[in-house]
Amino acid sequence: MLLAIDVGNTNITLGLFRGENLVAQFRMTTKSERTSDEYGIFLCSLIEHKGFSVQEVEGVIIASVVPDIMHSLTSGIIKYFETTPLIVSAGIKTGMRILTENPKQLGADKIVDAVAAHKLYGGPAIVIDFGTATTFDLLNENGDLIAGVIAPGIRTSARALWGRAAMLPEVEIKKPESILAKETISSMQAGLVYGYIGQTEYIIDRMKQESGYMDAKVVATGGLGKIIAKETPVIDVYDPILTLVGLRMIYEKNKR
Repeated sequence: MLLAIDVGNTNITLGLFRGENLVAQFRMTTKSERTSDEYGIFLCSLIEHKGFSVQEVEGVIIASVVPDIMHSLTSGIIKYFETTPLIVSAGIKTGMRILTENPKQLGADKIVDAVAAHKLYGGPAIVIDFGTATTFDLLNENGDLIAGVIAPGIRTSARALWGRAAMLPEVEIKKPESILAKETISSMQAGLVYGYIGQTEYIIDRMKQESGYMDAKVVATGGLGKIIAKETPVIDVYDPILTLVGLRMIYEKNKR
């Protein structure tokens, strides 16, 4: 089996694959102060809790945007899984060209999402990952990544709102019954959700117009992406496991 690990700024998402099938999925909070033993024991416990054996894990692949945890995480995997993980980084085989000015600056998650989106849905495409930051990446018909936009994530914007405004409370991020809110909580929810729908639609429309790819398929992923995808016709596909599937694809390409 393959253990695929997507390390984000807020959460670490893990997927356990048997062949092409995702047989288990886990999520844990990203914390830089964990030791290698804590990572190793915790990952083993998650796998065994789902009824699988750690000995069944033959390979591990990691895409990370949090460099600070990588030494402990990698050491824990080597120690407890007895395998050296494959790290998505510059020089790894992806089958995709990055045609931006500085490819080495591109986040590993963006690379993984792009590989999976093109393989599964074709190109041209706009790939959106709704995470701590929301990224919009443009792929041409060959699957080459040619441009991108980075915006604050929904939860990041929400935290800034209630963290910087003393009178505003922390609220659940969900669509209110109406944009014509009549009290503070639903007013904040309306601003966050409808504001983000508008931002998403505008960025997608602008990217299509400037690139000329008016028929680009829009593929979205990421935790809060489901909320936005349900509310706008400009998102064609919402795929919650896009990143994990991309990790599996890249692992297979590099282990041939």
